Amino acid sequence: MSQLIDQPEQPILATATQRPANLHFDRIGGKDAIRRLVDLFYHYMDTLPEAQTIRAMHPPELAPVKEVLFKYLVGWLGGPPLYVAERGHPRLRKRHLAFPIGEAERDAWMACMTRAIDDVVTDPALKTELTQAFSKTATFLRNQ
Repeated sequence: MSQLIDQPEQPILATATQRPANLHFDRIGGKDAIRRLVDLFYHYMDTLPEAQTIRAMHPPELAPVKEVLFKYLVGWLGGPPLYVAERGHPRLRKRHLAFPIGEAERDAWMACMTRAIDDVVTDPALKTELTQAFSKTATFLRNQ
């Protein structure tokens, strides 16, 4: 997990010959669990009052955005590099510069992700690791 925490813009990529030693992809439950995580994350973004600001930054139809986050998280967590294969390096800061992200937006994003993690992840240690990694990345993306 240290790669996720120390280098938030660097996804953990799995290749056919080399896979990270600590596979969060397997620990979370693979693609099915990541799909649930993404679906719940956007459910909370749609329903939590504190997430209204960040929801407004997204298009009305979330299906394409959900797919992008799903593909990114699969690779970031040690699974197949779906996002990178399709879109290249994530360049998270650059891709998020168009959106005003301050503390309130970071906190709203984290509220949605933390609830989704709580709903999907059963391993307490993994919950802590993922929450810390997401928090570090969300803070890294602040531009206000």
